Amino acid sequence: MLTLDHIAVAAETLDEGRAFAEDLLGIPLLPGGRHAAMGTHNMLLGLQDGLYLELIAIDPDAPPPGRPRWFDLDRFSGPPRLTNWICRVPDLEAVLGRLPAGEPLDLARGDLRWRMGVPADGHLPFDNCHPALIEWQGDVHPMDRLPNSGLRLSALRILHPRADEMQALLAPVLEDGRIAFVPADTPALEAVIETPAGERVLR
Repeated sequence: MLTLDHIAVAAETLDEGRAFAEDLLGIPLLPGGRHAAMGTHNMLLGLQDGLYLELIAIDPDAPPPGRPRWFDLDRFSGPPRLTNWICRVPDLEAVLGRLPAGEPLDLARGDLRWRMGVPADGHLPFDNCHPALIEWQGDVHPMDRLPNSGLRLSALRILHPRADEMQALLAPVLEDGRIAFVPADTPALEAVIETPAGERVLR
């Protein structure tokens, strides 16, 4: 089974992404770290229900990784936006045998260890609207270090021309009432987040 783990906002720079997210949500993001294998770095924000928000960008001080970066970041441009949703799984290789979400890679940041499905070209199916898949290793998870911001994800909408096809593909392994697959001309993600100042839609 797939369990929603976190959502990811991509930006051309962390500073630009942080300004975007903090202006929308009204809560400061916290430092994350660097991903040496991908040449990226991130910031984080803890949400309720064991979820978190990740802001990710190419690290300008890191050497090129020698392969396409995850989340299709090599082709990202424009303003910061919600680009990915990530689901954790108990057995990554077993799930990747059913879902076309890349090949398993062993990754680390500090004492965090995980395996993740990363497509060879960095591009997830359904125009990157298919969930990325992660299997955490050991007992350490980013949420263990993040204070609860009081923000809560109430809905995640996956917009795509083939939304029905994606829903049918994922239905046997995903059951989450917050997630809706919505037919739309343009692929996109929308997260509805409850904040102390009211509901915000992260796009």
